[in-house]
Amino acid sequence: MKCVSSIGTLKARSEDCQVVRRRGRIYVICKTNPKFKARQGKAKIKRGVKK
Repeated sequence: MKCVSSIGTLKARSEDCQVVRRRGRIYVICKTNPKFKARQGKAKIKRGVKK
């Protein structure tokens, strides 16, 4: 996957590209042309509960 500084430039790559937000990250998904895949942001760390 390509990591870029700005996902905004990737929105207009293809008509089939979708911008999705999952677990604090932003992904660009394109099923017709997989080279357009991209990811931005860092996933948040979940802290476990002490027993």
